[in-house]
Amino acid sequence: MANLTLRRTNDRGSLTPSYSPSASRTEPFRWMEDLLGWDPFQEMFPMLRTSGAVFSPDFEVLENKDSYVFKADVPGIKESDVNISLSGNRLSVSGKREQEDIDKNDNYFAAERSYGAFSRSFTLPQGADVEHVRADLKDGVLSIYVPKHLESQPRKIEIGTTTPTTGGQGQKAHA
Repeated sequence: MANLTLRRTNDRGSLTPSYSPSASRTEPFRWMEDLLGWDPFQEMFPMLRTSGAVFSPDFEVLENKDSYVFKADVPGIKESDVNISLSGNRLSVSGKREQEDIDKNDNYFAAERSYGAFSRSFTLPQGADVEHVRADLKDGVLSIYVPKHLESQPRKIEIGTTTPTTGGQGQKAHA
């Protein structure tokens, strides 16, 4: 069973962990995590302290017969906080998730959500139709659709018999 431990905010408003001594003695793995995660420079430069959790959405990129599809989970982000741009064959997605106001009178027992700005770039393949890209944001999922040019989509090649010519090029035999 996990112990609930209180987290206090530092003077800059970011959350920092505060473990009780009894929890450290009873949980050796927590103690090792604290020891190995200790940053001596953080003690020297308290102004540089951050919450440690940075928001970076994971992307899913897939190709189907008609298009390339990019999907990212971006819960809590508004459309106005997302920027999608194309430069040549480079697709760039950036945005931010703002941290909610912290009331200094509130006691946090867990603070695991992450906030901040993110930026991702993808190089599109040569057959991508960059003129007809579309995107939507629904239920916290950002979806970007990049269609393929018709000439880059797969097509079936018929097999026929050919007869050699003197020029080295084949000519289809007529039956």
